[in-house]
Amino acid sequence: MDAITRRRFLVASGVAAGGLIAAGGAAYGLTDIFATAGDRDPAARTLVLVTLYGGNDGLNTLIPYADPAYTKARPALAYDAGHVLRLDDAFGLNPAMTGLHQLYQDGRLAVVRGVGYPKPDRSHFRSMDIWQTGRPDHPETTGWLGRWLDASGGDPRLAVSFEPVLPPLLAGAHSAGATVPGGEVKLPATVTTAQLTALGKVDPAEPAARQRAATCFADLTRIQDLMADVAAAGGTDADDEPAATATGGATQPLEQQLALVARCVEAGAATRVYSVSLGGFDLHADEKAAQESQLTKLDKPLAAFAGRMSRTEAGRNVVVAVYSEFGRRVTANASDGTDHGTASSMFLLGAGVKGGMYGDPPSLTDLDQGDLKYTTDFRDVYATLLGDVLGADPARILNGWTGGLTSSPLTRR
Repeated sequence: MDAITRRRFLVASGVAAGGLIAAGGAAYGLTDIFATAGDRDPAARTLVLVTLYGGNDGLNTLIPYADPAYTKARPALAYDAGHVLRLDDAFGLNPAMTGLHQLYQDGRLAVVRGVGYPKPDRSHFRSMDIWQTGRPDHPETTGWLGRWLDASGGDPRLAVSFEPVLPPLLAGAHSAGATVPGGEVKLPATVTTAQLTALGKVDPAEPAARQRAATCFADLTRIQDLMADVAAAGGTDADDEPAATATGGATQPLEQQLALVARCVEAGAATRVYSVSLGGFDLHADEKAAQESQLTKLDKPLAAFAGRMSRTEAGRNVVVAVYSEFGRRVTANASDGTDHGTASSMFLLGAGVKGGMYGDPPSLTDLDQGDLKYTTDFRDVYATLLGDVLGADPARILNGWTGGLTSSPLTRR
């Protein structure tokens, strides 16, 4: 059956929204990723990048509970010392982050404070573009990990996104990462698994593009089976709805995305970079409870993923990095929310992470027009990830940037 007929079948049956049938060279199925199993250095590390779309409020995530300026700036939003999950005598985590708090206690969570860039932009789209391209000083058409992919041979399966659309950070000048959207595929009543199985049979006489279309059909049923296995093992909550946001993020819950990453890591796939995301952090009103809800959707999947990764050698070589496009303003607005700000914290976690606090905390009183002044350039974090996780030359990827974190939390085990 040719690709045109397969496409018409999708449109007629209502399955066209299934991301696994995305057109273009960057659309891959799980079979393509699993096919690389064993084709990597067993000691090589893997980076999982978690993007929080919407601008997460960093001050109510890593909470400076001992600073009186914090309570003064946001009296209705501030957490008192009795409610935070204490990390030390000055900082604590949001009450929703019990899993990451335990990881910190276990020495497997590093918090990099005051991360930002010069001349910050408070637009979601421009700031995310800056973070994903790694160029705060000049417009850029390639992502920082896309440029790493270019330098690493260009095989799309080395950098995989479990999001509906390939994020700009995986787009290089000569290559791009692979998009393998996951999640449950709900078939219309008129479409049977047997029909998909028939459509997924590859004819060796077909051109490569048509064979790819066929394997994507086969992946529809494999994804269903995989998600059923994950749910049966307690890896997902069947009642958890995908996060809906106007400012980006995957359409399937984070735990499903991370479950697919875990399967690929455990299968020994050659992939070195995975991109996943969670949206819904643009909270201009009634923020406190809403952010706790969002942070729960981040914390539980991350803690479960870290636990699962700790049980295998390949998993212990995984480093997870969590970031958002900006933090929020120090002072709360009149709607018990916060508006777009600047610097925030990044989280790094994994068995090979040396836990603790890194970078200087920004002052809550010495502000730039009401916003935090960054103390750590995000390119320093990227340089550390490139050098210590991916074994790359940061200056080559980051347009000559030669910085890095003064003390790297990514020590070898």
